[in-house]
Amino acid sequence: MSYVKKITDHYQMESHPEGGWYKETYRSAESTQIKDIGERSLMTSIYFLLESHQTSNFHVIKSDEMWYYHSGSALTVHCIYPNGIYEELSIGPDFEKNQTLQALVPKGTIFGSSVDEENSYSMVGCTVSPGFDFNDFKLFEQQELLALYPQHKEVIDRLT
Repeated sequence: MSYVKKITDHYQMESHPEGGWYKETYRSAESTQIKDIGERSLMTSIYFLLESHQTSNFHVIKSDEMWYYHSGSALTVHCIYPNGIYEELSIGPDFEKNQTLQALVPKGTIFGSSVDEENSYSMVGCTVSPGFDFNDFKLFEQQELLALYPQHKEVIDRLT
């Protein structure tokens, strides 16, 4: 049994629609009303695991999402902000390589991720506030993003 299989079995992770594996670990009992969205938990948190042969495809959510490094390879979160600017967030343990242990993806940002090292995996945690709801999740098709951001063709081709 592979090490990744041991991890996904141990944490009872399931396949995520964007790619990779996840397990919700927390959903606050309290909720709040969000204008134009509806009632949402105050906060949710998941484990997220991505293998190097996988990508987390470009998607957007209506809440801020904080990412936390746990183990494995560093992970690059590819962000296309609403103003069209592209940025890579490097989440990992090596500050000398400009990696950070946590990074924020603001609500409304189109983002996906990839594992930095070949034949590896990245295990991270993601906290969403207001809490994640699949009604607030949109997975993008390649043609849709290319029409909006043709200047980012290379990364769009990789993460759609």
